[in-house]
Amino acid sequence: MVQTEAEPPLSPSDPAAFAQWVGPALVPMGRLARRLAPDHDPDDVVQDALARAWTKRAQFDPARGSAVTWLLAITADQARTARRGRIRRLRVVDDTAELPDTAAPNVQADLDLERAIGQLAERQQLTVHLHYFVGLTVDETAQVMSCSPGTVKSTLFDARTRLRTLLGEDDER
Repeated sequence: MVQTEAEPPLSPSDPAAFAQWVGPALVPMGRLARRLAPDHDPDDVVQDALARAWTKRAQFDPARGSAVTWLLAITADQARTARRGRIRRLRVVDDTAELPDTAAPNVQADLDLERAIGQLAERQQLTVHLHYFVGLTVDETAQVMSCSPGTVKSTLFDARTRLRTLLGEDDER
């Protein structure tokens, strides 16, 4: 769950106050960017989201949710934009390092899960990422997605059902 402490008021003209205001959301924003745009640098996605938040800061309405959920919604939008963009940034990976023998089965399971999540509908993917990987509650996920908590619950149910099918877990019953 994302911590939502009392938020200082948003100061449209004070960059230091804005930086303090977005501080609690930076880690969840990074996690979401990594999950939603894995082929892109998550720092770039977060930076784009923060730039967008700065320009749209006057539109923030605390009655509609917390700063964290507002910033995560912007991050999800920027990740979607990055995925749809033509330019893919290459990330350097050191594949010369050997993995311990005990990691091999878990790595394969993680890869299977990642592939299966990638086959979900975009709305289901976002819901799974926000709830399971970023750690938002159903209500917070609903705020980010601008929908009702019931819609989030239904979408999570449908996503889990589809994941069981994709992962072959329905066959084992």
